[in-house]
Amino acid sequence: MALEWKKSLETGVDWQDAQHKELFLRINRLVEAMMQRKGKDELANLIKFLDSYVITHFGAEEQMMSKLQFKGRASHMIEHSTFKKQVSDIKKEVESGANLAVVIETQRKSVEWLTNHIGIVDKELGRFIIEKGASTGKIA
Repeated sequence: MALEWKKSLETGVDWQDAQHKELFLRINRLVEAMMQRKGKDELANLIKFLDSYVITHFGAEEQMMSKLQFKGRASHMIEHSTFKKQVSDIKKEVESGANLAVVIETQRKSVEWLTNHIGIVDKELGRFIIEKGASTGKIA
């Protein structure tokens, strides 16, 4: 079952929402591949994307939190660190020979991340960024 981007997940911050939508697209590619029994092949592509995503997306959020002195920065960064660790662990499993269980677990963790982190934590950050008037501006 494909994940559907819902307006309720939008943070109102253009760059943040665009990156979240790209993440949805990539997770949906894995879901589609799993339905075609090609999940193992797509998993490597997702891992490569996530390696880059945790650097660019989390980096942008963390710079913005620092620049605007977001009070929830420490707990938000802990969530980022936790997800980075999960990506690293999955990557190691894939490198040692991914099986169906790894593919399913990757999909489950990714969906959990999307619904909990984006839908709750990133929305809070988005509200803060908007309040500070920095929703469309680039990070200086």
